[in-house]
Amino acid sequence: MTEIPATLGLGPQQVGALLDAARHAPSSHNTQPWRFRLTPTVIELHADLLRRLPLSDPEDTAMRLACGAALFNLRIALLGAGIRPRVTLLPDPAQPQLIAAVRSGGRTLITPEIERLLRVVAARHTNRHPFTDVAVAAPEQDALRRAALAEGAWLHIVHEPVRRTELQTLAARAHHTQMADPAFRAELAAWTGGTAERDDGVPASAGGPMPEPQDHWVMRDFSAGTAATRVAGKDFEAEPLIAVLSSHLSGRTAEVQAGQALQRVLLTAAADGLAVSFLSQIVEVPATRDSLRRLIGGDRPPQVVLRIGHGWPVPATPRRQIAGLLLPA
Repeated sequence: MTEIPATLGLGPQQVGALLDAARHAPSSHNTQPWRFRLTPTVIELHADLLRRLPLSDPEDTAMRLACGAALFNLRIALLGAGIRPRVTLLPDPAQPQLIAAVRSGGRTLITPEIERLLRVVAARHTNRHPFTDVAVAAPEQDALRRAALAEGAWLHIVHEPVRRTELQTLAARAHHTQMADPAFRAELAAWTGGTAERDDGVPASAGGPMPEPQDHWVMRDFSAGTAATRVAGKDFEAEPLIAVLSSHLSGRTAEVQAGQALQRVLLTAAADGLAVSFLSQIVEVPATRDSLRRLIGGDRPPQVVLRIGHGWPVPATPRRQIAGLLLPA
């Protein structure tokens, strides 16, 4: 068994708690594309290039978003340990897979808000199942917007019926574009509908029911076709809250920052008892991503599209063992 080294003045058990928090970040198809190098003074977060999704994520945007989400979890776990994190994003141009270097900025006290988010890190799960028809209240929407702003991003909630109809059309167009590609279907199948023995990917138990023709927002099947017999005839909600997370700038650094904002939004939602899933196809297909940018105003690149509502508890997706996430020092 690989021993977890001490770092930033913390012992192996405390460092293990940091990495446990980081590995509970979301990632496309639950690929968990991150690894860590620990030295006495630095925690390095690296993208795991062996876990790329070349068909759905050829530019590695989703990979950097996922690593940004893991970085946010690491940051708040450090705050929970009494350490102010000092973060340098993409510190070495010669190592593009090196996403962040995290050092100690001294001792600090955790705030009640960060403590609240830290409590739901392990409990937060992507919910691919139908939600109830209970609307997300205005104060809850405001809290989600504030969470994005706190990390330098913007959460655009799509309320207008005309824009929702346009967005629904983009979602369907992107879905059909992807599913017409046999290579994309093979990539999706490789990461979804798996069994309990895997420590990555989306198992059938967490995949949700099979979308049906009347389900206009949720169209992607994560169960490898097994859901039809598990949950037959169950409709998804007709009017979920739809939100688009966008960054102020474009590029690799902006994507890592957007990933941190994404995770703050997701944890805020979890702390408020909300369920969230992703409408990833809209930003994965270049044509619909460009149309989405114009739809929300045109001046901010859209990074993530979220479906938000009130749901029921769902199974967790598996997580890689911490030992397998460590790079040699």
